[in-house]
Amino acid sequence: MRRYLRVLFVCTLLVFCSLLYIFNQLVSSLERADHRERAPRTRAADTGLSERAQDDRCNSGSVPHWEPYWRISRAVCPNHCVTDSAPRSAPRDPLELAVVACGSRLEETLVMLKSAVLFSQRRLRFHIFAEDDLHAGFRQELESWPQRFRSKFSYSVYPISFPSDNAREWKRLFKPCASQRLFLPVTDFEQVDSVLYVDTDVLFLRPLEDVWSFLSRFNSSQVAAMAPEHEEPRIGWYNRFARHPYYGKTGVNSGVMLMNMTRIRDKHFKNDLAAVDLKWADLLMPLLHKYKLNITWGDQDLLNIIFHHNPESLLLIECHWNYRPDHCIYGSNCISAEQNGVYILHGNRGVYHDDKQPAFRAVYDAIKQFPLDEDPVRGLLLPLEEKLKSDHTYCGRSRLVFTRRLRESVTELQKDQDRSRRAEV
Repeated sequence: MRRYLRVLFVCTLLVFCSLLYIFNQLVSSLERADHRERAPRTRAADTGLSERAQDDRCNSGSVPHWEPYWRISRAVCPNHCVTDSAPRSAPRDPLELAVVACGSRLEETLVMLKSAVLFSQRRLRFHIFAEDDLHAGFRQELESWPQRFRSKFSYSVYPISFPSDNAREWKRLFKPCASQRLFLPVTDFEQVDSVLYVDTDVLFLRPLEDVWSFLSRFNSSQVAAMAPEHEEPRIGWYNRFARHPYYGKTGVNSGVMLMNMTRIRDKHFKNDLAAVDLKWADLLMPLLHKYKLNITWGDQDLLNIIFHHNPESLLLIECHWNYRPDHCIYGSNCISAEQNGVYILHGNRGVYHDDKQPAFRAVYDAIKQFPLDEDPVRGLLLPLEEKLKSDHTYCGRSRLVFTRRLRESVTELQKDQDRSRRAEV
């Protein structure tokens, strides 16, 4: 009997000690929670800021929203603050799209803008740099689009403008007026923080916001994003023929170029012109003077030279964001397009207007001829898929890369149109 009493006493003692430990931990936890609750108020009192004022400060322009990777001290924003990667633009801000159009590029540019408006869910703002005789055509056509699509974008049309020194030389560099893109960060464009520049022969097969999202992936040193000129070095142009420096192994293509222009304006770029780093505005003219006899692709070559010396400033994106005939003309060599489909189609080499690459022309004609208010499946996707079946070129054999993402975009557009019609009823 005495043995059982000892066991009972020991068990009781253990239970009492356990309860005492649990109670002690509970009190400590409550004290820490109370300390955390008082701490923000104490910091606010120390800095002379109320909790409301701190929230206002957190949401004010003093917080560096322009940095894709930013961390805010809890002394500034103790409550509800984002402390990791944040997008550069709030959802209410329009996405900025810039294009340069000269000569006979009016229609081609309008088809590009049409593809952007068709599939994007966010509001867009177009910045169109064009020769004076094209301005009226842009305004007339854009204003004639159905109101449901017209309400999705705003636009500005600007004259072509180069520095007065060597203006004619800049205008004639490679394609007419194409070098205007080099001067976007240093024109009267200061209200625009970031912009997506595209050539006139680009077509969006996915919403523009897909490529815009790369801005939030920039690290602290990156100012632009572009895709490689080639994926296969054996057919690369720069690595075989270039007589000037170029980015990476095969160079980059500037037909799709996402730019953080605030960073470009502020950055000092390494170069082979001077012993000191130079601002963008001070770099362009000396580069032209040094390399004008050695460049073939004009402004794209100058960009390659700049990012050759500043590789940390460029985010390299995959080829399905800038899919060109070079990716299929000799056989498929864009693995990301085979896996994901084409997001942005770039019909360089004039393939939208001849019969050398029927797949590219078929996509262009399908978007050009599609009436904006018609059913996009019957009016755009199905006729295109049928047309692509008759193309037996190397690019035609890869026809699924042209329609895989487009099918998703068209399905989303059709659902959006159906919702709008139901709302009208």
